[in-house]
Amino acid sequence: MFRGRYEHTIDLKGRVSLPAKFREELRKKGDNVLVVTNYDGCLVAYPLSEWETIEENVSSKPMNDEGVKSFNRFFISGASDCPIDKQGRILIPSSLRKYANLEKDIVFLGQTKKIEIWNKEQWIEESARAEENVQNMGKELTNFGI
Repeated sequence: MFRGRYEHTIDLKGRVSLPAKFREELRKKGDNVLVVTNYDGCLVAYPLSEWETIEENVSSKPMNDEGVKSFNRFFISGASDCPIDKQGRILIPSSLRKYANLEKDIVFLGQTKKIEIWNKEQWIEESARAEENVQNMGKELTNFGI
């Protein structure tokens, strides 16, 4: 499981080191490729094994459904295989960097089975919204065992 927040810097070519904890988790799973795609103003990265499950689920849906078509056109078509190199880095394609506004300072967020990758400034704004939402959840938090 991926958890935690880690600040990193992405270089001009789009290379960024994965947090050591995330690399360790990927090694446990035997994955050396992340599938990265656009979603909700940031990027999401899945180990290849998790991504294949998503693709299987999506391919079982009716292709003439408008929601399925939109999901495929945005989420699935945006996906790119990003192998992890010997230095523990991935190369994020320019189209994905542009979508998430990744230029220098970024934040990796562990999200159990996936990783989110945010522009640091945008993450600070999103984090404030998320904190406010959690504070307003009250009794609903018991659904999470909290």
